[in-house]
Amino acid sequence: MEMNKRANKGLLAVGVALAAAGVAASTVPAAAAGTPRFLSPGELPPHASSSWTAGPVTAGQPDPLPMCVGEALPSISVHRAYHTDLDATALQVTVVERSEQRAKDFAALLKKKLDGCAESVMKQYPDITAEQKYYGKVNAEEGAHVYGVHTSATWGASDINMFSVGRDGNTVTLVRWGQMGDFANAQAADFKKTTATAVNKLY
Repeated sequence: MEMNKRANKGLLAVGVALAAAGVAASTVPAAAAGTPRFLSPGELPPHASSSWTAGPVTAGQPDPLPMCVGEALPSISVHRAYHTDLDATALQVTVVERSEQRAKDFAALLKKKLDGCAESVMKQYPDITAEQKYYGKVNAEEGAHVYGVHTSATWGASDINMFSVGRDGNTVTLVRWGQMGDFANAQAADFKKTTATAVNKLY
């Protein structure tokens, strides 16, 4: 799905990129001692006709940044990107804070960003219409919250993205999954399972 360069990064199932800037990233071990673990490809929502492929676990902010929450991600973020051979992509970003209170505050900030996601997207991109749903809480460690955001553009693009924010102690993880479609294609139940796995698997 092609569109203007900036918006294309946002709507082809990776969400609207609210900034194009990233940081230089270096690859780090996926399961180094004392570091949180990441989802494996088989733990993502199943795709009907393609398997998932995972990139390396990488230090720094993802590039492009995920819509709505990207600018809130600090330089200490660690991320892993996933994709299928077709239109689906996913991302997990994990942040280890210095204290549990800082992690609580950061998780609350991400939730606030997602609470206003659709409105934020439409303010920044007048040719995009966005709507969102809150899919509830997932019972995993200190809890996680799940959101869905549907974006449609005047040139015909239509994408559904699911987000979750979860916490285990002083560690916060964000998971994003997206593909072409709308809320009917959200795979909410599967994404909730992925979210629970992501949070419970951290340590």
